[in-house]
Amino acid sequence: MSLDADPIVRIREFKRDRVNFVLENVDLAVANSFRRAMMADIPTIAIDLVEIEANTTVLPDEFIAHRLGMIPLVSTNCDEAIRNTRDCSCLDGCRYCTIDLILRVACEEGIMEVTSNHLEIGPPRIVDQEEVGEELSKRTPSFGMPVGKNEPGVNPVLICKMRKGQELRIRCVAKKGIAKEHAKWSPCSAVAFEYDPHNKLRHTTYWFEKDIKTEWPLSENAKEEEPEREDEPFDFNAKPNKFYMEVETDGSLGAQEVVLKGLQEMQTKLANLILGLKSDPEQDNLGEPQTNGHKPASPAAMGNGRRQLDQSFQYGMASGTSGASGWASPPSGGPAGGGATGGWGGSPAAGGVAAGGWGGSPTAGGAAAGGWGASPSAGGAAAGGWGASPSTGAGASNWGNSAANPGWASPAPGWNV
Repeated sequence: MSLDADPIVRIREFKRDRVNFVLENVDLAVANSFRRAMMADIPTIAIDLVEIEANTTVLPDEFIAHRLGMIPLVSTNCDEAIRNTRDCSCLDGCRYCTIDLILRVACEEGIMEVTSNHLEIGPPRIVDQEEVGEELSKRTPSFGMPVGKNEPGVNPVLICKMRKGQELRIRCVAKKGIAKEHAKWSPCSAVAFEYDPHNKLRHTTYWFEKDIKTEWPLSENAKEEEPEREDEPFDFNAKPNKFYMEVETDGSLGAQEVVLKGLQEMQTKLANLILGLKSDPEQDNLGEPQTNGHKPASPAAMGNGRRQLDQSFQYGMASGTSGASGWASPPSGGPAGGGATGGWGGSPAAGGVAAGGWGGSPTAGGAAAGGWGASPSAGGAAAGGWGASPSTGAGASNWGNSAANPGWASPAPGWNV
């Protein structure tokens, strides 16, 4: 298949309810997606709610309700002629999103066949909450009626049979939907799909007893292609590019409308996919990259953030007052003899009130606070470390909250006395 070749559609047969055509120069995935779109993605209307007032026939209510739901209804221009009930502003159905059908029959003598011809369009629902639109003006005169109703040569759909004295009084509500929700909304009764009728690609494995050609005769589509030669080598890279399709509708939509709307649905899905894969248009205009959906910070902002982060980890920035032991070493340029704060292993300031680091040595003179395992100071008030012995001077704080600086060591007498 040439990548530059345009797709070709050749119609072989066209009728009101069926079309037979050949699709060429497309991939197998595209052809199969087209088939699935025609079967399951085209909206129609069908009976979705059945209210049974009286049923004296031999058939149960569920059986009759199911048969009513499978009756095809005329759905020409369904995209614009009726709304989805989930998109309508009404609370319980209105004339813009529903169509009422009435079935009232009674058998007076003999045996009576109840068919789709007995279904009649009921009066439209007019509610206060409805939102006025143009849907009613885009409906055909037969919109919502059973397919083939009162048309010569068209057999109606049989619903049930009744004997004398039996009756049916039913109110039906038809709504818009697609076959992905229920098969009753499918406009197609059958979609034939075939490629490679001679099985050159070996995509099909035939089971046979004696003669494969006799037990598996070729279809009419085999006349469109040349048969495989016996001496022809197998092409492992070959792909199908010619597909034979026949679409048969149930009458709710014409064959031409089904094919065109199937293509339109494919275009809509691909457009939504492309739109979803695109990035934010504003971001495209700015040309700035994103990280996990966020713009990266400017260098200046990143620098300020780092400085703030560094400052947040420094606990001894105050000068000239009593300090407490912190994570960072004291800033340079502090006043000599004033209060200082020791770092993780920094030595305390000389003189004044000092706080030792994680393993810092005590100050020489004055009140001192010991580190994690520091020995007590030789005089003055001291604070013991984790396993420090109490000082011989003024009161020392250990694990408890005693007179001097509160620490983590046990009180005297305590754990490590």
